[in-house]
Amino acid sequence: MTLPVIGAHIGVISEVFYQKLFAAVPSLRTNLFNRSNQANRTQQQALASSVASFATLLVTREPSDIDAIMARIAAKHASLGVTADLYEVVRTHLFAAIVEVLGDAVTPQVAGAWNEVYTLMANSLAEQESQLYQDAGVTDGRVWRQALVAAREYDGSHSATLFLRPLDGKPFRNHRPGQYTSVRIRFADGTEQIRQYTVTHGRQSGEWALSIRRVRGGLVSSILVDKVEDGDQLAVSHPFGGVVIDNDDAPLLLISAGIGVTNTMATLQHLATYNPGREMTIVHVEKSAYEHARRIEFSTLVKALPNAELFLRYTDYDGMHDDGRNPLTRVPLPTDAHTYVCGPVEFMRSIRLELISAGLSPASIHFEAFAPGSWLGLESEQTPVP
Repeated sequence: MTLPVIGAHIGVISEVFYQKLFAAVPSLRTNLFNRSNQANRTQQQALASSVASFATLLVTREPSDIDAIMARIAAKHASLGVTADLYEVVRTHLFAAIVEVLGDAVTPQVAGAWNEVYTLMANSLAEQESQLYQDAGVTDGRVWRQALVAAREYDGSHSATLFLRPLDGKPFRNHRPGQYTSVRIRFADGTEQIRQYTVTHGRQSGEWALSIRRVRGGLVSSILVDKVEDGDQLAVSHPFGGVVIDNDDAPLLLISAGIGVTNTMATLQHLATYNPGREMTIVHVEKSAYEHARRIEFSTLVKALPNAELFLRYTDYDGMHDDGRNPLTRVPLPTDAHTYVCGPVEFMRSIRLELISAGLSPASIHFEAFAPGSWLGLESEQTPVP
């Protein structure tokens, strides 16, 4: 059993790996990987968690479970335009890091076992990403197109909504409620950074709307909120993401906090057109009405859905109980509901515990989280998701 040999050192290995990778291919550090996540070490932690979780699943679960778990990462990679050749670059520097950290402990048996783990993981991701590109009707990695900022409006004290139209006049690809697009920003020094934002419908047919909240110290969000103007152009990707609302008729429970409201907005827009009579319970938590992005449109959509019940909670939140109140108090929770949650990670963890305590099945509770490694522990009690 070689899992403990590398698993015990995977955090250090991840650090050394990124040092080697970025030294060999500097553009990956400046243009592809999130610089903020590199600085606060969450990128390194996410890699360690991903590899360790995948290896654990190989020896503890059915192989058929693995592709579903990799689907989140594959969708994120597709939105970045990652292609299969990158996995061989990663393999080279990952195994160089393993040898540097573990030295003689890397026996042929250990090296062979972990090479197999990496190959299975890389193949799973590459195959799913290739299928995503095929479904999008694009060549592998060719996901980018130019969009015109048709309008922008401040949306609360820390947010803005950008209304985008295709620059070439060809309609945007239809998105499913809950999918996201990547936005690529070029800086004055020629380097780039990419971030993901939930896609919602704009005010006109064929228009996308992206609502962005300024992140403290954020390299991209501050530009999108404060500097992008009408008439500017942005590079955006095709829509990706598998945490989408199903087409079932089962009751829906939609829970959001902060800018996570955009996932709920996308769902409400979709249901208003395709299934307005679906039963749904909506809970949104925000610091104040002034902070509530898309507040008027949100309220208008809810009122137009005859079987929708809304619970607004305007209060400070970092975790669910910071002010001594539970946002789910006095909210009827149908135990057969399909539940979708989007917000700060600690908020989602707290909500999950409350929902399971109320009798909802862990398998029926779905989460959207964009921070690297933040899916861990959210999908179910039994299955870690890297």
